[in-house]
Amino acid sequence: MTMGVLFALAAGLMWGLVFVGPVMLADYPAVLLSFGRYLAFGLIALPLAWLDRANLRQLSRADWVEALKLALVGNVVYYLFLSSAIQRAGAPLPTMIIGTLPVVIATCANIRNAERDGKLPWRRLAPSLALIAIGIGLVNQAEWAALRHDPEADVGRYALGALLAIGAVVCWTWYPLRNADWLRAHPDRSPRSWATAQGVATLPLAVVGFAATWGWFEATGAPWAMPFGPRPESFIALMVAMGLLSSWLGTLCWNEASQRLPTNLAGQLIVFETLSALAYAFVLRGQWPGAFTLAGIALLIAGVAWALRVEPEPVAAEGHPN
Repeated sequence: MTMGVLFALAAGLMWGLVFVGPVMLADYPAVLLSFGRYLAFGLIALPLAWLDRANLRQLSRADWVEALKLALVGNVVYYLFLSSAIQRAGAPLPTMIIGTLPVVIATCANIRNAERDGKLPWRRLAPSLALIAIGIGLVNQAEWAALRHDPEADVGRYALGALLAIGAVVCWTWYPLRNADWLRAHPDRSPRSWATAQGVATLPLAVVGFAATWGWFEATGAPWAMPFGPRPESFIALMVAMGLLSSWLGTLCWNEASQRLPTNLAGQLIVFETLSALAYAFVLRGQWPGAFTLAGIALLIAGVAWALRVEPEPVAAEGHPN
């Protein structure tokens, strides 16, 4: 349990970096950020795949198809939604919408995987979920108050950002549940190898997407300096950093956590991603979070700590009616 929590914390620290990328490269289109990040991830995964080729050979065709599905939904589509949301609504609002993931995933997992992981009693899980939900609400309240005092705020743009962030939540509710299914069904397989396999599966998707984006810009006469935009050094450095740390290392740490923790508890630990992203966002802003934000963060942490005290109860098998 302790090692699983530490791996989940490390994954959250790595994943929090992806929320600041669209802020640091605000002049870049979201589609280029998404395909650029996963092009870097795929290229980084190639030498790792060569070093781990013995384990990767054990993967069946069905395993590679599963890795491709996870790469498409959990990587490319998810980050396309998220980066688009951040560029339209700023970092804190999408971060807190993504922050509902612990509640959403824990709830879905508690319904979906009760027979495998045991069922977390709703009466004992409810205080944890309530603390997390209230904490998210407090941070959202602080951000909306700031928006109301901004004369240049575009409500429609923020609303679109919120909708795109909800799309990201849908993608990343599906991803950890599906990924955990594979990992728990293959306890003899290396989480490191599975992270690398997803990177290899991501590469063709990223290559096709990056090439299609380049072709679209050329066909429409978009004033954009391809392949790396107006700030190539910053773009390449940030894509490589996110590809290595957020994509490969973050996925590796999450896979390690997923093999050690029940899915319904692991889902709540995604709150570490939210906390990390908020910390990075406020560092970029150069300001300390306000009282409501700090109170919300404290409640998020308290909710996770409460959840870790709740142990799953085995689901009794129903007897045959005859």
